[in-house]
Amino acid sequence: MSKVVKFGGSSLADAKQFKKVYQIIKEDKERKFVVPSAPGKRFKEDTKVTDLLYKAYRAQNKSEFNATFEEIKERYQDIIDGLKLNISLDEDFEIMKKAFEDQIGEDYAASRGEYLNGKVLAHYLEFQFIDPKDVIFIDEHGNYDIEKTDPILSAALANVENAVIPGFYGSLNDGSGIIKAFSRGGSDVTGSIVAKNGKVDLYENWTDVSGFLIADPRIVKEPDVIETITYKELRELSYMGASVLHENSVFPVRSEGIPINIKNTNHPEDPGTLIVESTCHKPAHVITGIAGTKGFATVMIEKDMMNSEIGFGRKVLEVFEAHDLSFEHMPSGIDTMTIIVNTDEFIDKEQDVLAGLHRAVQPDSIELESDLALIAVVGRGMKASRGTAARVFNALAKENINIKMIDQGSSELNIIIGVRNCYFEPAIKAIYNEFID
Repeated sequence: MSKVVKFGGSSLADAKQFKKVYQIIKEDKERKFVVPSAPGKRFKEDTKVTDLLYKAYRAQNKSEFNATFEEIKERYQDIIDGLKLNISLDEDFEIMKKAFEDQIGEDYAASRGEYLNGKVLAHYLEFQFIDPKDVIFIDEHGNYDIEKTDPILSAALANVENAVIPGFYGSLNDGSGIIKAFSRGGSDVTGSIVAKNGKVDLYENWTDVSGFLIADPRIVKEPDVIETITYKELRELSYMGASVLHENSVFPVRSEGIPINIKNTNHPEDPGTLIVESTCHKPAHVITGIAGTKGFATVMIEKDMMNSEIGFGRKVLEVFEAHDLSFEHMPSGIDTMTIIVNTDEFIDKEQDVLAGLHRAVQPDSIELESDLALIAVVGRGMKASRGTAARVFNALAKENINIKMIDQGSSELNIIIGVRNCYFEPAIKAIYNEFID
């Protein structure tokens, strides 16, 4: 089994973490391709190298630039000295300094964190270094160009036994050679693309946690780790604000059926979370995860006999589209239709939207309400379990939490409930305690 291993910034923050990464890679010969991030925080008050690079690039005067640039150089020299490596980055820093002075682009500036970390790691591992600018191509919107990237990257990976390919960036797909960063997902996207084109069997994503947690640890104390999660469940949870891999970083491996294993650099013995297309493994619990977000508003439109009025829903949604507003959910009754929108995006346009709705569908009334939080209860085990919704409602009732909205998809993969913002944390705790022993 061949593997791609991606390491986050916390996994490569200093020489001590580099040594852990070295041990992880060398103990398994199947770990062929390595995708590093830029050095992250070494301690709570520390600054990530990427943030230092932005600071240097945006410096208002020469003194600020020089001080920040020296701080960046020291971070890498500390790693080199700590690992006792015979490598110099002086030439790279001279090129960077001129590029920063010429203001050639923020994407270039930010990408140097991964670039330099990749060079150091490749030297340390004695792996070949592949610069993403030569093999990964990104369009002007920050999206991966499949047609241009895949043949070139596949050929490059086929010709090496082991390689380090820095994450986060590539070059613009117009042939200019200009450095371009991904819009979302950064190094996770690179890892996924390398896994796809390296034709590996597993994509290991190493970070500072032992997999995805069933609930937010800031709300639920020491929540259980999700052992196995499907891509569909992952999408539902990430859509509702869970700190999980962005869809952009999942698509390349999902299209090839390559599983992702989220692992902990500091506790490599932990099994982590396995992300798969589908599985026969019975989930440990009825629910896989709970996630949610505050800050929504409801627009409830009431009109007698709306269900018999052809085109009613289309006309309503066209009003929101005309004002460049997307909707999150759309629960409805016989004579009511509710549109749930992001409050911050909606509030400045609310009166224009109301006027547009009156003109479009002549409702009997429209009622607005804000202060809404949405919580998704997600799990493939819900299909085979009766009474899941009832358990959710009973758990909230015990805590005197009133449910403002309910929406369940036909796939039976999730239940979405709306509660007032003030009940957001208590609701998540109540649901977790109901389903997780």
